[in-house]
Amino acid sequence: QVQLVESGGGLVQAGGSLRLSCAASGGTSRYARAWFRQAPGEEREFVATISWSGGSTAYADSVKGRFTISRDNAKNMVYLQMNSLKAEDTAVYYCAQRALAWSGTTATRGDYAYWGQGTQVTVSS
Repeated sequence: QVQLVESGGGLVQAGGSLRLSCAASGGTSRYARAWFRQAPGEEREFVATISWSGGSTAYADSVKGRFTISRDNAKNMVYLQMNSLKAEDTAVYYCAQRALAWSGTTATRGDYAYWGQGTQVTVSS
């Protein structure tokens, strides 16, 4: 059974930085993974995705140039480095994994089969 556990969220001032981590267990690292976020009253939205090898990444326009997704397959971890944070980045951030090994990156929520419990990021202005 695949389990994803996020950590690293917290309260930060606008302009600050946070690094989120996602620890995966119950499987190998040969899966594309992604970060999504959900603000109160909003739909869960795509933030960033990374291929199983780490060689391909994609970002939502709203975070491009500020956020960086990376992974360490030896540790079965995925990270999201968030810089120049804005109040509108406030949300619960979720780690997600695709069901099939070797499958490509995608920004579509329904293409991800496994989800973590989320970690809260609050940016004060």
